[in-house]
Amino acid sequence: MEREERLKRILAILGETSPVSGGNLAIRLGVTRQVVVQDVAVLKSRGEDIISTARGYIFNAKKPKFMRLVAVRHTREQISRELSLIVENGGEVLDVIVEHPIYGELRGNLNIKTIEDVKIFVSTMESSNAEPLLSLSHGVHLHTIGASSEDALNKIEEALKKEGFLL
Repeated sequence: MEREERLKRILAILGETSPVSGGNLAIRLGVTRQVVVQDVAVLKSRGEDIISTARGYIFNAKKPKFMRLVAVRHTREQISRELSLIVENGGEVLDVIVEHPIYGELRGNLNIKTIEDVKIFVSTMESSNAEPLLSLSHGVHLHTIGASSEDALNKIEEALKKEGFLL
């Protein structure tokens, strides 16, 4: 399959179901995962709004109407609790951001909207033995959170503060 045909197929697959892992795309397209990574980079360079999450590639969904950047601090063991507090109070976690002394700002797309998303994220983190970004900054990090109203964002901040996570 030629590159242009693969690029069209990737867009079609992402339009049907998402997230879709790079490995899954590779199998479906009969190429290596590295080829998929390169193809997605080409699509991004052409203006396609595709992001990579822990669960796979997705089209960047419509952003929530209300968003806020919150600064938090906690341990690796408290990640599930922090993310759960946000979604249980009507929010979604769009990303995680840490400040690195060499690279500056590092951002990871999360797009966590449900408790099931939290469970999948934590399970993926544990099974991959990968360190979360907060390990680079002694637990201090930022999240862009979204919600349907300012009241919901205030409720989320209050819950994070009550739990001792909010800086």
